[in-house]
Amino acid sequence: MNRLLAALLLAAPLAAQDARTIVDESQKRSRADSQRYEGTLEVIDSKRKVTTKKWIYERLGSAGESKAVLRFTAPAEVKGVALLIHNHPDRASDQWMWTPAVQRERRIAFQDRRTRFFGTDFTFEDLEERDVDRSSYKLLGEETLMGALCWKIESTPKAEAKSQYSRVTFWIRKDNYVLTQAECFGREKTDKLVRRIRYSDIEKVQGIFTPRMFEVRDEERESTTVMKVERLQYNTSMPAERFTLQALRRDQ
Repeated sequence: MNRLLAALLLAAPLAAQDARTIVDESQKRSRADSQRYEGTLEVIDSKRKVTTKKWIYERLGSAGESKAVLRFTAPAEVKGVALLIHNHPDRASDQWMWTPAVQRERRIAFQDRRTRFFGTDFTFEDLEERDVDRSSYKLLGEETLMGALCWKIESTPKAEAKSQYSRVTFWIRKDNYVLTQAECFGREKTDKLVRRIRYSDIEKVQGIFTPRMFEVRDEERESTTVMKVERLQYNTSMPAERFTLQALRRDQ
């Protein structure tokens, strides 16, 4: 057999695994036992009106087995609004939102996961973490994005993932495996691009390459949310009790 042909035949089954291996390595390199940061968000609507919001994000665990709390701290009209997320490796996350004005939490129904989270361009689904095994992957090639050579990978959620997206295209940097951009295509809009997320201002924090700026563009609403990550810490001690409904109600 021709040596080149033999090499191609041997490489063929490996190529199908390359994309998943890259995504898995990207997750591994960003993994931490816990994370805490303060986020400052500028929400820019289609008429260029800008509103500023702030939240504190805390997470215990990683990938598909983590729990997180996100709590708004400003402006006054959203202060105290909080979201509790319990991520799972084999199914969609459980989410509850606490609203101080009514002094109660409500469970986020699955059909509401595609809606925007309190005036930002993040949907409820965008705020959950997913295990790498909940999607299938295809390597589309390589592209230079924002000055860095990246792998371009197509991710298709598996049926059990029940995502609002039909597919997501990722750009992952080859030098440090950091996710640089994600383009999300809607399931109900005939595979139309509905959301683009860009990750920039990358710094190495406690040994982890971390984007300090997120830009989320809602293509349908023509609005953008730019978030800056401040006071970021990894692997800090956090009690598990902080990530419960009782704590959601108590910690005002």
